[in-house]
Amino acid sequence: MSTQAAGAGAGAPAAGRLLRDRTGEQRVTNIELFFDLVYVFAVTQLSHLLLPEPTVRTALQSALLLAMVWLVWAYTTWVTNWMDPERIEVRVLLVVLMLISLAMSVALPRAFTTLGWVVGTGYAVQQIGRGVFMVVALRGPLQKNFERILAWCVVSGAFALAGGLADGLARELLWLLAVLTDVCGGLTGFATPWLGRSRTSDWTIEGGHFAERCQAFILIALGESIVIIGATLSGIGHITATAVAAFVVAFAGSVALWWLYFDRSAGASAAVIAASDDPGRIARAAYHLIHPVMVAGIIAAAAGDDKILLSPSARAPAPAAWLILGGPALFLAGHAAFKWVVWRVIPWTRIAGVAVLALLALAVPVLPEIALAACAAAVVALVAAADRWPAASRR
Repeated sequence: MSTQAAGAGAGAPAAGRLLRDRTGEQRVTNIELFFDLVYVFAVTQLSHLLLPEPTVRTALQSALLLAMVWLVWAYTTWVTNWMDPERIEVRVLLVVLMLISLAMSVALPRAFTTLGWVVGTGYAVQQIGRGVFMVVALRGPLQKNFERILAWCVVSGAFALAGGLADGLARELLWLLAVLTDVCGGLTGFATPWLGRSRTSDWTIEGGHFAERCQAFILIALGESIVIIGATLSGIGHITATAVAAFVVAFAGSVALWWLYFDRSAGASAAVIAASDDPGRIARAAYHLIHPVMVAGIIAAAAGDDKILLSPSARAPAPAAWLILGGPALFLAGHAAFKWVVWRVIPWTRIAGVAVLALLALAVPVLPEIALAACAAAVVALVAAADRWPAASRR
């Protein structure tokens, strides 16, 4: 029995009315795409957070903020998989969450200085407020599921709010606890005293819709890399042949990442989750947990593109080299994990690609940034091309 049927059959006409009609194909709606526009800005903010000072601490801070941004987006994506975004109540919810997300995104560059309270408050209000809406709006098994989710979100929201009001390392640790609480909640089925725990088989989602939503976020991140490439080149006063070459290399790197993800894996994985007897399990692992790793790789690679466009003929300093090589490596590692979860095959080509990128680090002292970036793009392109080999054509 579907979750929709269970919820509607519990004697709650209003709750049933808000649920999606599962009789046909579930498409991403215009309001969902409109909602995503805020996250285009959020990814831009995260990319620019890395650019001025790409140190290890800045990278870790950016990763923490990305996790917070991803979780508020992903939790909303779960909601819109069950709820009908065309209903006025759900639309109002999305618009309110958009407003809060926009304020949170504005504050991201100063999240660890003067505007931490905005980020912490925005995170807490979205996680808790969304849960309250779902508990009030639903009946049946889904309501029980969201009662558990709300209990965990109250805890994570408290950590997020406390972190926003704290300073220094305390803020970072409290926000890390908020992220870990929400991640562990999903992994444990939101096990809650007196409320029990949820099973992924209870999360009767429409797998194709969920896959399409996460693919859209990958496109958002790739779109940001294109924006950085174009904006950086347009800001150069005198465009030389070397700058044009760097422009082409940076663009080729973005195309290679897009090709690797969308040529075969995206459509095939969507078909797998749509046909699965337990789509919630695949969605939790392959999309909810693994996709932000690939998004982080794209953001790092985009920051590396900025470096090679500004100084293509220079030797790459360590921070720039980490971005140029580490971004694609992180994306390949995430995609390897994605393929393992969906198909239970060892993605040797991705693992080999990560190894080659690690070996390229030995060439950092002798290669100019543009050559290093060209090698990284070539590695990703070769891995993508390997998917067309007969042995890999099934996946």
